[in-house]
Amino acid sequence: MPAHPRVVLLKPLVDAPTIEVGEYTYYDDPEHAAEFQTRNVLYAYGTERLVIGKFCALATGTRFIMAGGNHLTTGVSTFPFTMFGGRWQTDTLDLVTGMTSRGDTVVGNDVWFGYNTLVMPGVRIGDGAIIASGSVVTADVPPYTVVGGNPAKPVKQRYPTADVDRLLRAAWWDWPITLVTDHVRTIMSGTPSEVEAIARDHGLLKDL
Repeated sequence: MPAHPRVVLLKPLVDAPTIEVGEYTYYDDPEHAAEFQTRNVLYAYGTERLVIGKFCALATGTRFIMAGGNHLTTGVSTFPFTMFGGRWQTDTLDLVTGMTSRGDTVVGNDVWFGYNTLVMPGVRIGDGAIIASGSVVTADVPPYTVVGGNPAKPVKQRYPTADVDRLLRAAWWDWPITLVTDHVRTIMSGTPSEVEAIARDHGLLKDL
């Protein structure tokens, strides 16, 4: 971004087939912003995908550990003999290829990641969640929930459940960008009911 050289929109910078990033999601980093794909998505050796939704804000140091970083834990040793080749590889390859995967890591829309957060493999983070600085996310995060700590635990739900449902049905991040622009002030400072009303008026409410 011209006025903020440390801030980059991620979608144009990602070309790995296992990483998908939505429109307007950005990463902030004073030194390595454009290198997010190689520096912040770690151990992406397998077929598991990292999916990040639209309008997410990722602070400096937000990192995702992918399933390729897992070691076998069914036996005595967790040492990754297979990767060193030779008989170590031929005698153990079936053990590694037979490991149970934790699956894709999926981040919803409008999620804010604080400074230096770490997301473990296979985690799903719901729309509108906030991940506090320094958190290590080891389990799924419900929509519109604030989590923090190591391991990250729920701190609070941002809105009552009925309002969360309103916001998920309104799904403002899927509106035409002209409509987002027309109502950006309400999106930033309005109530769930007001956002829901805009979606309803334009026939954009979704079924849950």
